Amino acid sequence: MGDSSAFPGFHNHSYDRDYARPLFRVASFSESSDGHNAPSPRGRSMGRMASFKVAPPSRLSQAMSKLSMKKLQQAVEEKSMEDEEMELMKEKYTKLLLGEDMSGGGKGVCTAVAISNAITNLYATVFGTCHRLQSLSPEKKSKWNREMDCLLSICEYIVEFAPTVQARPDGSTHGVMATSPRSDILMNLPALEKLETMLLGILDSFDKAEFWYEDQRKQSFSENKKSFKRNEDKWWLPEPCVPESGLSDCVHRELQHKRDQASQIHKMAMETNSAILSEMQIPLSYIETLPKTGKVGTGDVIYRYMSSGDQFSPDHLLDFLNLTSEHEALEIADRVEAAMYVWRRKANMTHVVTKWENVTELNADGDKNLILASRARSLLLCLKQRFPGLSQTTLDTSKIQYNKDIGQAILESYSRVLESLAYNIVSWIDDVLLADENAKQGNSTRIQKQVFSQVSPQR
Repeated sequence: MGDSSAFPGFHNHSYDRDYARPLFRVASFSESSDGHNAPSPRGRSMGRMASFKVAPPSRLSQAMSKLSMKKLQQAVEEKSMEDEEMELMKEKYTKLLLGEDMSGGGKGVCTAVAISNAITNLYATVFGTCHRLQSLSPEKKSKWNREMDCLLSICEYIVEFAPTVQARPDGSTHGVMATSPRSDILMNLPALEKLETMLLGILDSFDKAEFWYEDQRKQSFSENKKSFKRNEDKWWLPEPCVPESGLSDCVHRELQHKRDQASQIHKMAMETNSAILSEMQIPLSYIETLPKTGKVGTGDVIYRYMSSGDQFSPDHLLDFLNLTSEHEALEIADRVEAAMYVWRRKANMTHVVTKWENVTELNADGDKNLILASRARSLLLCLKQRFPGLSQTTLDTSKIQYNKDIGQAILESYSRVLESLAYNIVSWIDDVLLADENAKQGNSTRIQKQVFSQVSPQR
């Protein structure tokens, strides 16, 4: 996601240098700091003109003068852009420090929530209007890289202390506390940055494609037959168009390969996000809203299916529920997740630890609660796989809202926006592949009609 010396928190990794951009560039021209000591070029020219007869300027000198003026103008425009970028960065850092409370009264959100909101809002600004397979504009790509580098640079200063042995000049050793990047950041941040590089690379690869997009409102007035029909609830999105004979086999295979790649990235980002959310503390406000029993949370039908029999299949249960919308799926996810934590708490309460032997015993009721909690977790994972675009559950939203760990906030929001981008890329590729399939079927039907008209006897 530049030279690191240009900004204290700026960092660069070897695998994303293609998208690296310096945060701030120094102006390429210099100005005299003292106008009284250094004589101006105009003063020296006037002295020569008083002593010597100056020849009229040649065409070459006029061209050189225009070139120097053009360079000066470009330098001035570049410096004005840098000043504007500096002001924008100051504004963003001010909002982070104030916790989005512009009154300065200390009533804003904590730093972790402010940084999480900043990453989410940046993603919405850059990718919110992107609804097609194409590379980002240079302005949006520069904005994304510049501000993400700035926000992620905070992780370079989140460290943990570990004891180590240091050698003295006389050969003796002594123990000191050395700093190293926190383990969760060291493990997840480079992986997420690699996923981001791969996703942006997929978008950049669609600069020259055999398909194109048309506005659905303009296309509705066209007499041409459409090879793709979008759902009415997404009427504002552009529709992919392909040639009448469909895409070539090479382009089709390439699209399928990139779809599989984006799907794998989506799964990895979703797993990373789930792992980070599971490490966050459960807010007390959520615990107070939990039902008294897991059966009340899930309902009689789901509880009866989960508690009966030694074998449990979440796929069969979801097939039986026959969920038709993401709203229904999110409601089931909230209920099952609440019941899962009820069963976990009951299982922990049934552990009896003796005072002298420190031996943990688990009774049959606690064992049943653990089994139900495990089945609820497997049902949640299967539900998220069936509805990859599912919104965050009530627990996840509460964790993000009350989280105060800055490192977890950065990793969670970063993985969440990458998960969303990967899901969108898969959806866009699926739209193009569907348009290609419909176009090829229509072309095959037209060819069959032409052949049949040629071989049929004329009356």
